[in-house]
Amino acid sequence: MTDVAMHGHGVRGMKPETLHSFDGIGDPGKFGVMFPNLLPLSASDDALAELAAAMLDRLDAAGNPDPAGDNMNIPAGYTYLGQFIDHDITLDTTPLDQQKADPLATVNFRTPALDLDSLYGDGPGIHPYLYQRDPAKPKIIGKMLIGHAAQSPDQNGRSIPTLPNDLPRNQVGHALIFDERNDENLLVAQMHLLMLKFHNKVFDRVVAANPGLSDDALFKETRRIVTWHYQWIVLFDFVERLTEPGLIQKIKHQGRRFYRFKQRPYMPAEFAAACYRLGHSMVRQTYSHNQVFNPTADSIANGTLGLLFFFTGKSGSITGEFAPVPPAPPPAAQNTLPSNWVIDWRRYFDLGTPAGGNFALNHSRRLDPLLTPALHTLPGLIPEAPPQLVREFNLAFRNLRRGVQIGLPSGQAVCRAMGLTPLKPAQVATGPDGKAAKKHGLHEETPLWYYALKEAEHYHKGERLGPMASTIVAETFLGMVHGDHDSFLWQRSDWKPELPSAKAGHFTMADLIRFVGDINPVGTALEQALEPQP
Repeated sequence: MTDVAMHGHGVRGMKPETLHSFDGIGDPGKFGVMFPNLLPLSASDDALAELAAAMLDRLDAAGNPDPAGDNMNIPAGYTYLGQFIDHDITLDTTPLDQQKADPLATVNFRTPALDLDSLYGDGPGIHPYLYQRDPAKPKIIGKMLIGHAAQSPDQNGRSIPTLPNDLPRNQVGHALIFDERNDENLLVAQMHLLMLKFHNKVFDRVVAANPGLSDDALFKETRRIVTWHYQWIVLFDFVERLTEPGLIQKIKHQGRRFYRFKQRPYMPAEFAAACYRLGHSMVRQTYSHNQVFNPTADSIANGTLGLLFFFTGKSGSITGEFAPVPPAPPPAAQNTLPSNWVIDWRRYFDLGTPAGGNFALNHSRRLDPLLTPALHTLPGLIPEAPPQLVREFNLAFRNLRRGVQIGLPSGQAVCRAMGLTPLKPAQVATGPDGKAAKKHGLHEETPLWYYALKEAEHYHKGERLGPMASTIVAETFLGMVHGDHDSFLWQRSDWKPELPSAKAGHFTMADLIRFVGDINPVGTALEQALEPQP
């Protein structure tokens, strides 16, 4: 879902010769392996390219995803929550000179943890550009800086005013955030903005309840509440939605069997390069983004994946890096997001809003081996490129080849090492993709990433992960939280969420969005404009 998991490239410390395993004495470094005694899978690029080409999702005549491929159990917002989480646990800000001195990432690395360092940086003292200042004096306060989306029209020519709904940006449109990867597409950018607003709302609550606390204490308490609720969401809303309800508590009670470390958590290659790349299968070709951009006739245009990358500072029109494509933003909006592209959260998470008009809840795509066409032709591919180059712009091929390059074992080998019964070759060989796998013998010893998706398709019709991938994903996330000495599992293992929620003692993304309250900014602004003035 990022530079580790979105684009298929490697990072410092994740090479075949640098991957180590836990030996009970020391820790492996930034990256390691869960199953060091398994032989790596070998496959030619040509075989992987043919399999990747067959992993193609279906679209209808209008270019929208075939509804039969929707996962009705996982709203589409969780796809980009997953990307935000991935950026959080893979953030590496080590200076280049230290990276060169420690290429194996055994010393100079941030421990993978769900600590929101992608949001907070190293705090107001070290990274003040992330935080608001007191308007009365040049003093940093404990609230996050918020940007504004520029005034723009809706599909009927009505003006949508400037809205406090963009990432903070400098004069050329670059986002003032600690992890620039969170501005690579509009949905992860709006997810980052949501977390900024979540912090600010919690901060106001903490200030109201603790008028005597110092500025430093107010910030620390706010960060604790925000981070613990985020960790809870990841474990009990996100992970258990992808795996199965109760799995985290089950593993917590029985203990982790495969993801183990002595002191510092590491990033398992089986997780980062295979099982957690599940998000690629969840991506839709188009989204019902808000009441202005959606697949209906009552809109300016469809919310295509291409436009969701276009309207960001890192990938598109805000910084002027690409030539404008329709609908281009007005000149005044070149350095910020147009207000008509602000997200409607009701369309990405189930907030109990009934469908109607041009409103529809987006569902993620099924967890199966099929990737949407946009991910088969990544940006930058030149027209009439030779086949050897074309496959380099297929995300499925990048994932498959990366697994072979770093020496991942087959899915069947991992299952056997875990005491699980692997899929039968005939079960892997189903569908057009399975036919391509069988042609090259990959139905018998299968690339781990592809196997994880095939397992989900076989056992649960793509609605959630199968037993092997579920265990690796759940154990890794649980271990990362437990290995963080500031986490709720370490500090107060019996802690329960304290913010308002639909279910006492629980907290979900829907609860977080309702708590922040800025659910449908475009619709709210247009309704207020129509209200008679006193």
